[in-house]
Amino acid sequence: MEINRFKEVQIGLFNKKFSIEVMPKTAQKVTDFSEILPSKTLVYIAHLEDTNISDMKYTCKRLIDEDMIPMPHIPARILKSFSELEEWVAQYADVGVKRCLLLAGNNKTPKGSINSSIQLLETGFFEKYGFEYINVAGHPEGNPDIDKSSNLNETLNALMIKNEYSKTTNIKIGITTQFCFDLEPVKNWLITLEDKNINLPVNIGIAGPTKLQTLIKYALICGVGPSISVIKKRAKDITKLLLPFEPTDLIKEINEISFSARFKNVSSVHFFPLGGIEASALFAQNFYKVLK
Repeated sequence: MEINRFKEVQIGLFNKKFSIEVMPKTAQKVTDFSEILPSKTLVYIAHLEDTNISDMKYTCKRLIDEDMIPMPHIPARILKSFSELEEWVAQYADVGVKRCLLLAGNNKTPKGSINSSIQLLETGFFEKYGFEYINVAGHPEGNPDIDKSSNLNETLNALMIKNEYSKTTNIKIGITTQFCFDLEPVKNWLITLEDKNINLPVNIGIAGPTKLQTLIKYALICGVGPSISVIKKRAKDITKLLLPFEPTDLIKEINEISFSARFKNVSSVHFFPLGGIEASALFAQNFYKVLK
């Protein structure tokens, strides 16, 4: 991986850090995270429906031991009860976790009475157990789990509630977006947030290096709408179809807008390692070295 491709990039505001995502199963394949990521990298841990909380807790503890900062997902709709939520939060706090990502989750039908991340915030459990940072999900291109007719309004209303919540707590609240391939929908969404006085820091999700076929598959599953046309256009070029996708140009564009007061809330980038954790970690770390 050549580092010098980034040398012409003037350093903006967002790129003092990046985050990356793993699952407990993929984490098992990594010998030592400190060998592939910079110290204190923020590592999100996806919690799928069939993932055991003990595996999540173990992965958090291991990341801390390897000088990373764990940020476990807490999906509302896989929880059976509020008491189970408190149990999870307490277990995370027990191993030193101070951050988490709250989201509704992909389940159409909740396992219990909890249906949204707003309900998670309102419990007060995160204050009780000493959490310092909470991120919530952002969907610049819509959320496939919400009816399209009400998609934009519903997601914006939810972010407005979370923005108001941030004013009532000492916990720092931020937004992490779904991955994108084209920045235009994200820029329009950021402008809408500003117009709605939603002033939370935004971590823009991007896909790490992977095959185009893999990228398109995940894009369709995750509801990445308008920006997928960029990938489909690339796929029509047979010379590019044979090469892995890398988010170099997208990162440069995010860097450029980070200089603008209009996009002052852009805080960092978040890597979704669709092509494998080590490939994304190598790409991200090479980029990081240039930005230091």
